[in-house]
Amino acid sequence: MATANPLHTRLAQPSCALGVFIPAGVHEPDVQRRQLDHLAHAGADLFEIGLPCANPALDGRLIRSAYQRVLVKGNVLDRTARAVAHAASLRPTVVMTYWGPVRRHGPERLARLLADAGAAGIMVVDLPRSEALRWHHAAHDAGLSTPHLIPRATTDADLPSAIEGASGWLYAPASDGLTGFQGPLDLTALEAFTRRLRTASALPVVSGVGISSPDLAARVAPLADAVVIGTPIVQALLSDPAPAAAVTAAFAQALQPSIGTAHDA
Repeated sequence: MATANPLHTRLAQPSCALGVFIPAGVHEPDVQRRQLDHLAHAGADLFEIGLPCANPALDGRLIRSAYQRVLVKGNVLDRTARAVAHAASLRPTVVMTYWGPVRRHGPERLARLLADAGAAGIMVVDLPRSEALRWHHAAHDAGLSTPHLIPRATTDADLPSAIEGASGWLYAPASDGLTGFQGPLDLTALEAFTRRLRTASALPVVSGVGISSPDLAARVAPLADAVVIGTPIVQALLSDPAPAAAVTAAFAQALQPSIGTAHDA
């Protein structure tokens, strides 16, 4: 795997990057391409494309609903590959998925398909430890990074095994809730957790889940190399796609004060 690529380059910069999550295939390909163009121009530094699945255990109602809309259309892999291809032509792009689709489609096949589409990596958020070695080999052979989501409850004793095989980034959820959480964030606990991750690994730290407003994004930014927003964007895309770019721009603007903040990455 190449040691220098646009994803690594962006995450290595001192300013906190803005990642934008969208589920693949909610709209037809031509509409989704225009949406991605607008989000990139509005300030998205990287994209996280969700591969729709039937039981997204870590996702809240809105993203579940979006995934269901895609599943009833069919051709999910084709829709995802199309979304990844266009997103990757604009910004570094990582696919977010669960082990269920990886197992069903085959780790090697899925890794190669999405790598050929232009993905920089695939984050399997519920990767079973018993399948980790096979998955890491498949992703490595395809030239993909393998970011890991690290639950906040991970103990110091379990942290080395949770990080083992990770590449690209470590994902530190800002909330212990499902995606779409809109309550207060325990930033003190998040800061302590990101410090633990940086002590255990030199990988960049990315945070998302519950970063529901530009103000919260600004407060999380000094703790992370990138902040990923999902539900605020998905809500706009599902109801009226036009405001999604404005939402992205508001979050991007909120991260501007973090320029020049050094991360211990």
